[in-house]
Amino acid sequence: MQNKRILLGITGGIAAYKIATLIRLLIKSGAEVKCIMTPASCDFITPLTVATLSKNPVAISFWDKTDGSWANHVEYGLWADLFVIAPLTANSLSKMVSGNSDNLLMATYLSAKSKVMVAPAMDLDMYQHASTKRNLDQIVKDGVVIIPPGSGELASGLIGEGRMSEPEEIYASIKDYFQISNDLEGVKVLITAGPTYEAIDPVRFIGNHSSGKMGFEIAQNILDRGGEVILITGPTKLDLEHENLEVLKIKSANEMLSKVQENWFGSDLGIFAAAVADYRPKNIADQKIKKKDENINIELVKNPDILSWAGESKKQNQILVGFALETNDLIENATSKLKRKNLDFIIANSLENKGAGFGHDTNQVTIIDKQNNITDFELMSKRDVAIEIINYYTKLQK
Repeated sequence: MQNKRILLGITGGIAAYKIATLIRLLIKSGAEVKCIMTPASCDFITPLTVATLSKNPVAISFWDKTDGSWANHVEYGLWADLFVIAPLTANSLSKMVSGNSDNLLMATYLSAKSKVMVAPAMDLDMYQHASTKRNLDQIVKDGVVIIPPGSGELASGLIGEGRMSEPEEIYASIKDYFQISNDLEGVKVLITAGPTYEAIDPVRFIGNHSSGKMGFEIAQNILDRGGEVILITGPTKLDLEHENLEVLKIKSANEMLSKVQENWFGSDLGIFAAAVADYRPKNIADQKIKKKDENINIELVKNPDILSWAGESKKQNQILVGFALETNDLIENATSKLKRKNLDFIIANSLENKGAGFGHDTNQVTIIDKQNNITDFELMSKRDVAIEIINYYTKLQK
């Protein structure tokens, strides 16, 4: 934590009084702390207390009314190694989702270049409300890390979820983030994601329902941990930007194979999450096929097996990971694919599991390695699945 730059955002919840302890823990660990408070938070902890403990001036408004100086939200967003908002109220949560920047803290959030972590704090009924759940789901999709609230006695007298994590728990989450944040520095990773589209004519194609979410989440986690990523992706609605990221967009399996062949030998790790079409039309019509006959016959030919090529070509120091989406005999079929494709481990999931498979924000997976070790995971967000996959890789390297 030494010299790590923590930007701490404090919103107007009763739990704000606990932030004094968090600041003391961070300063004691050697971190540099700057704080932005919402006007409402000043009712629960004084700016003087926060400034004294953090050893830095506190920003509250866009400008200082005493001397007219401007608090630059862009500079705050660039300064931080990590941006932590604690407590996060339901009101500020909704502003994060909608992009409402009516105060300095929210404007800084929209300008932040670092990872953002939040510690929600609200009453039981508010925390359980459907709108709050939707908003929490949305910020996770936006890449925000949630430090889950605990259960206990709340300000209203109710007992249940919504109590902000204790300062010691928030500090532990921050410390854990920095412990893994650079563990992939210097590692070059090739990732495939999304579907392939195999053209029938200029209008139609053979494809599948892959959204690309899993591959993109894996890419994001690697980038967060200091790795370099080449992401070869089929058509998706997703977008990802990072200074250590190169995105190569393709449509067909042949195009994907070409890009994989160009980049595989310079990679330390390959994670092939794309749902590549097994077959493509033998002949592609130059013009749109008109609807004339009752039936139409399209001859299909087999697509190249990209994962097999990578497995046959990999060097001794390269690690190769594949995916197996099954509808039956999950372990048996995935293990067979692991061996046939010369993989180091495989991520298996079944369409029979609710919340797993194409299009979902969640997945339930089993990791099988070439030593026949089998690790099952519960249903979790694809972001958390990505973390588990990369953690598995890092364990292999130790």
